[in-house]
Formats: sequence, structure tokens, C-alpha cells
Amino acid sequence: MPVDLKAHIRPIPDFPKPGILFYDITTLLLHGEALKESIDRLVAAVRPYKPDLLAGIESRGFIFGAPVAYALGCGFTVLRKKGKLPGNTTAHEYALEYGTDTLEMHDDAVHPGQRVVLIDDLLATGGTLAAGVRLLRQVGAEVPAAACVIELSFLGGRGKLDIPVETLLTYDS
Repeated sequence: MPVDLKAHIRPIPDFPKPGILFYDITTLLLHGEALKESIDRLVAAVRPYKPDLLAGIESRGFIFGAPVAYALGCGFTVLRKKGKLPGNTTAHEYALEYGTDTLEMHDDAVHPGQRVVLIDDLLATGGTLAAGVRLLRQVGAEVPAAACVIELSFLGGRGKLDIPVETLLTYDS
């Protein structure tokens, strides 16, 4: 019988600021069966897109992306915030509600024409995933899809993306 993943997500009211309900995955990570089920479901969701490489978005995308890449037998790279990667990087700056942020990746991480699926823990407003898609395309990658553990559908993030997004859990409010 499949594990009820929502039973392992801890809702935390008023984090990181009043009025926000935060969906904490650390409780899912503590439960071996739930973690395994999450990885297995992500593998099944990503496999049809035939990726050459997975790209995890800092930082929880690393937690899920690396084991999914391992299971699929493909490579894994990281998309990090500005200044976190050594060596030569390519960057993409994107707008936030108040200000901007930047995602970076190593210059040699992706080769033109590679199929790269993005992995993150959460799809909320879609800004970070959309920036990841743009960054990967900027270096010549084909981005057939993204996959996340949780989607907050009421925030409309899926509408900012021009690729399919596979999610394991959806919260409507």
C-alpha cells in the first residue's frame, strides 16, 4: 500500500512571516518509507521525459534530485544562488516580489542539446523554477519538464512555466 505522503508533511503557521502556512518536508525526510516513496514516485514521473541530466534547485532540490538521478542512471547538477559555486559560472537574474535574485550554474555542467529535467521540493509562485528553465535554455539545454514534491496550486506558479510540471502532492489553500 502506498505511503500517505501528506501525513508526513508538517504545516507550520506564520513561517517565515505572519500569514504564511509553511509546508515542512523535514518530517517526510525523517521517515524512511515516506522518503523512499517520494523518490520512487519522482523517478516514475521523470523517467518518461528521458533526461540526460537532472538539475536540482538550491537547496531542497538537491535532496530529491540526486537520488532520482542515481535511480535513472543520469547525471546531476546544481543551480545555486549567486556566489555559492567556485569556478566559472553562468547566471540568470530574475525578479522577486521585492527585488531580484540570481541563479548560477557551472559553465561546463550542461552541453547544448542535453535534455535536463529540473527538480525542486516546492512549486509556489513559479519564479524560481521559471528562472531555472531560462538559465538552462541560456546554455543550450532542452528542458522537457520539471518535477516537485509539493505544489501550492492556489499561488498559480504552474502558469509561469511553459513546460509540464509533475508534482506528488497538491495543496489548494
